[in-house]
Amino acid sequence: MVSELIGKYIWLIQNLSAAGDRGLSLREITERYERRFGQEYPRRTFNNHRLAVSDVFGIEIECDRGTNRYYIPFGEEAMDDEKIIGWLINTFTVNNLLALGKGRLSGRVSVEEVPSGQKYLTNIMQAMEDGHELEIVYGKYSTTYSEKLHIQPLALKENGRRWYLVAFCHERAMKDGKEVPNSDLGAWRVYGLDRIVSLEETERAFKMPRGFDVDALFSESFGVFFPKEGEKSVTIRFKAPEGEARYLRDLPLHHTQVEEGKDPEGQVLFRMRVIPDRDLVMEFCRLSGRVEVIEPEEVRSSVREALGKGYENYNQ
Repeated sequence: MVSELIGKYIWLIQNLSAAGDRGLSLREITERYERRFGQEYPRRTFNNHRLAVSDVFGIEIECDRGTNRYYIPFGEEAMDDEKIIGWLINTFTVNNLLALGKGRLSGRVSVEEVPSGQKYLTNIMQAMEDGHELEIVYGKYSTTYSEKLHIQPLALKENGRRWYLVAFCHERAMKDGKEVPNSDLGAWRVYGLDRIVSLEETERAFKMPRGFDVDALFSESFGVFFPKEGEKSVTIRFKAPEGEARYLRDLPLHHTQVEEGKDPEGQVLFRMRVIPDRDLVMEFCRLSGRVEVIEPEEVRSSVREALGKGYENYNQ
């Protein structure tokens, strides 16, 4: 089966990556393979897997002729070069391990479900690959009804255990009686996959806007909110005690986060440059008591106001 082969390719990548520059001998690889999969690992099969890893993932497995040991040059960096490869490897690895441990480790392994990533993800990616538009029925959280929309699937983005679809929407593209081109940001929308009621790929083809890059699109945003016209990123400074700072170093709030040092009280100072939005304010509220926004005053006030409303709800 294809899934079984992919699992073996990823197993090989993970083992060689973990071995570092020293690598593994063919005997060591063979012994590990036989323990893991319960079958022989002929040299010919290993060489076929080695070639497949290069073709499928773009990761080269090289052999040091002086020691006859196999290794992946700059193993971790090789996988980090492409986020999609790293995501694919991690996903297959976790699924494979969970499947193997389902019996032996029952009741001891727990993962969070990503409900919106199951039903329509494959169909959307297929439409993106085909360059075909989609017809969806979509219901917002803010309304009690659903509407039929005709969209061009531009990109997928995962955020906060949810999958989102970035798309050009024909129903939002009318301006002065004419439809704007699909490069017009004003007609782009973000749809949560868990709010899609139904989805169907159409035969209507479309071309991607020139230079489109979903990471660049959200580079100044927090979460999946589009920047509104005229909105610009601002420098936000915040502080945290050393214990919380350790978490922030390992899992930054934003890719622009930088550590500045410490204030006279020993609080660790951070800054980042981002467009403030509701998700950012909610994140600071979640971290309240551990993280304090210093500036700008507009963001500090928004956090204070949100916390105040929450306090009022529990103080009635």
